[in-house]
Amino acid sequence: MPGQAQRADRFLALHRPGSPLLMPNPWDAGSARLLASLGFEALATTSGGHAMTLGRRDGAVTRDEALAHAAEIAAATDLPVSADLEDCFGDTPEAVAETVVLACETGLAGFSIEDFGGAEPHIYDQGLAVERVAAAVEAAHAGPARLVVTARAENHFRGVDDLADTIARLQAYEQAGADVLYAPRLVTIEQIRAVVEAVERPVNVLMWPGCPPVPELAAAGVARVSVGAAFAFAALGAVVEAARELREDGTAGYFEQMAVGARAARDAFVN
Repeated sequence: MPGQAQRADRFLALHRPGSPLLMPNPWDAGSARLLASLGFEALATTSGGHAMTLGRRDGAVTRDEALAHAAEIAAATDLPVSADLEDCFGDTPEAVAETVVLACETGLAGFSIEDFGGAEPHIYDQGLAVERVAAAVEAAHAGPARLVVTARAENHFRGVDDLADTIARLQAYEQAGADVLYAPRLVTIEQIRAVVEAVERPVNVLMWPGCPPVPELAAAGVARVSVGAAFAFAALGAVVEAARELREDGTAGYFEQMAVGARAARDAFVN
């Protein structure tokens, strides 16, 4: 397996505006190996998908659990892995830096930090949000492996439809040293193009219903596309449909889809 520094360097190099990195989000070691076997070049954890495996809702995972999960995914393949660390499990820049120092010990190639959090969850004041990103960057870039920091502006994901504020935040996070910028749940090509044109760092887009297809995102200069917890819940949805069929119809039509998964598992799991 390549060393952590090599994986981190490779991860950043995969961010090519106009030729976006397609980065799916596995939820356990098995799904990580499966996605690696399908030809993806990098992976990211998902806080929602991880919480699902524990029978919890998104946001109910502890820092220790998230870091252990990140280490498990990072060890599952030789691909670069970026961790969804939510708000880095602390309001203050000092708490953020502490989390990042621990994350640097897990084999990750990068991680994301959100500007939404707190005991009573809210979008952080921009000044504090910038300080938090700067602390994350300083800790992530200090060691022998220069982890890739993705700074997230959560406005649109949290129901705040303010593109001007989102752009101002992303520009500030760029100045604070973030390597990649991300405003989840932008869905129009006009919004996405406005963000890409307003910053110089690579931009990640969350694939979401109504989002333009990848070729249009590429044409707009997007450098990375991720799916969040979508694959995890799609898998859960397949289980729900199979269970309903068994309970309500007493049939086994789900075996057709099962055969697809079984073949993929045989190809992906070698030991």
